[in-house]
Amino acid sequence: MKRAVLLLALALPACGLQPLYAGGGSGAVANALAGVEVAPIEGRGGWLVANALRDRLAAGGTPRYRLDIRLDDKITGLGVRRDDSVARERRTLRARYRLVDLATSAVLIDTTAGSDAGIDVVGSEYATIAAENTALERLSVIVADQIIGRVAVYAREQTARP
Repeated sequence: MKRAVLLLALALPACGLQPLYAGGGSGAVANALAGVEVAPIEGRGGWLVANALRDRLAAGGTPRYRLDIRLDDKITGLGVRRDDSVARERRTLRARYRLVDLATSAVLIDTTAGSDAGIDVVGSEYATIAAENTALERLSVIVADQIIGRVAVYAREQTARP
């Protein structure tokens, strides 16, 4: 077992695999993420996504980039009971986002992120609303993580250029 771990430890650097956040909090990717500001986003979902992004960015100093985000939040009924009431819902949160260089106003990234969650519709309206809100909270974190991951990959690619 120890031999396999040693062999793996020696083989991985040879394939060019490098950690995204090399250097920790003082690395190039962490410094680039610290220079990103999040523009205000509409709605409750926007507030949740913006807060999740700010938690992950650890912004400090003068911003070099701005994230402009537009959200699309939908709840769709899926299952129908005999009495024509909805039995299941799907909440979908999609974000179209752009990373803008503040010095040149150039759009560096223009893409989307998104996820969805299933919700059981029960007899209690309060329980259904609570489930919808919980789904939005979870989806906001998932979408924020996708955005941060994409921006981090972009930052890593920029630091790897000669």
